[in-house]
Amino acid sequence: MRWFVRFIFKALLGFFVLSLGLVLLFKFVPVPLTATMAMDANGITKDWTSLSNVDRNMVRAVIAAEDGKFCQHDGFDREAIEEAIEQNARGGRIRGGSTISQQTAKNVFLWQDGGYFRKGLEAYFTLLIEQIWGKRRIMEVYLNVAETGIGTYGVEAGARRYFGKSAASLTPLEAARMAAALPLPKERSVTNPRGWLARHGNTLAARIGVVRRDGLDSCVYP
Repeated sequence: MRWFVRFIFKALLGFFVLSLGLVLLFKFVPVPLTATMAMDANGITKDWTSLSNVDRNMVRAVIAAEDGKFCQHDGFDREAIEEAIEQNARGGRIRGGSTISQQTAKNVFLWQDGGYFRKGLEAYFTLLIEQIWGKRRIMEVYLNVAETGIGTYGVEAGARRYFGKSAASLTPLEAARMAAALPLPKERSVTNPRGWLARHGNTLAARIGVVRRDGLDSCVYP
């Protein structure tokens, strides 16, 4: 029994040291590959770019679409999580309550599927990146590793694929359409949205002004 306890202790210590080391490394170094990229059978198109070279419209669009409290929470939007639990318990369309911080932690360090075990690891890495990276770096990494289309990762590669331009010069509508497609990038059209998706993109384009006016991006652009 004693050797088993020692083994578990060493394994946990090793995991902590490795995970902390990776988080510290990626605070300064671009993330070269994620599990999602590695398992993508369509090949990978990506182009890491500094947040200073991403139009503010894109940052504001993802805040409007994914996490309106990004600058206010500590990595977890507890109100959104409670609402998601209640809605999912009632059945019907499954709703998620993940923040941009949680999505970044999952995308960089973990895998897409999984139950409570993966969610527990996601919470652990979310706490680490919130404390070590800070909001601006979290946003920068998120916009570089998020899947923006089939085999396409990051907003720079997405902007060039859909609009033939750099992410540095996106219009509010272009940024909004990319943000609207983020939850289901393989299924949602960016360049030719229809019906609900087109209306959703238009709504997000309008919300970009709200994010700017209300300072909801103040932790990214102090």
